[in-house]
Amino acid sequence: MDATLRQLLESIKLTPSGDLQPLSGGDIAAVYRLETRQGQVVIKHDDAARLRGEAEGLRTLRNACAKLVVPEVFGLADGWLVIESLDTVPRPQNATALGEGLRSLHEVIGDAHGWHQDNACGLTPQPNAPLSDGRAFQRERRLLPLSEACYQQGLLDSQLRERIERLAEDLERWLPDAPPSLLHGDCWSGNVLTTPQGPALIDPAIYCHYPEVDLAMLTLFGSPGEAFFDAYWNGDAPTDWPRREALFQLYPLLNHLLLFGAGYCSAVERSVARVESFA
Repeated sequence: MDATLRQLLESIKLTPSGDLQPLSGGDIAAVYRLETRQGQVVIKHDDAARLRGEAEGLRTLRNACAKLVVPEVFGLADGWLVIESLDTVPRPQNATALGEGLRSLHEVIGDAHGWHQDNACGLTPQPNAPLSDGRAFQRERRLLPLSEACYQQGLLDSQLRERIERLAEDLERWLPDAPPSLLHGDCWSGNVLTTPQGPALIDPAIYCHYPEVDLAMLTLFGSPGEAFFDAYWNGDAPTDWPRREALFQLYPLLNHLLLFGAGYCSAVERSVARVESFA
């Protein structure tokens, strides 16, 4: 076992009773299960800065929202993160509980759009320097930097890049500013687990912004279902949700394009076209 990890386990009073067992799903970090005399834990090995961001995100979510299960952070040191191992169950997710839990999380309001430090969404650095206006934040910290990165990598042509730039510059015309809600930040279905205690969130990329950011991520590769939206909106769904959904899916799709290549370009184009169709 790595000496740094062994020292970390000793410092948090966990005594290994087995070897590290690799877990599936570690596309970004190496993820392991470890049996200890004090119980089972999950261990991640990755870039130290990314793990610091993840640890802060987990602690923040755990403190902010009692309605959702979030694994406890046990320890962090030099590229190693030790967290609580959650028991998962195969039954379908409680969509109502997930909707109520996310609504409760989004009721936590920050001072500005952004976060006090940058973090990462997957391998992609995520700039979070705060801005008072949500439209400006979406434009300057999300759409323009990522579309530029994709363009520089030859993954976007100039025409599609210009359409994204026009869309970003047009936000003030139709999107009202809004209080900055605390977000999970990478709330796709793979980061939502089903546990005996209820829905759980893992692998956050937190910041404060429009709450529909998390909802758009949940619908990017499927749908949480009508019961989820009934519980989340609680009778107060915004009339322009379809347009917001298309807008806020653009950033994660650009991120997928940057991380996984040209296969996502058509999805980016479709998202841009959806936003444009409401003009």
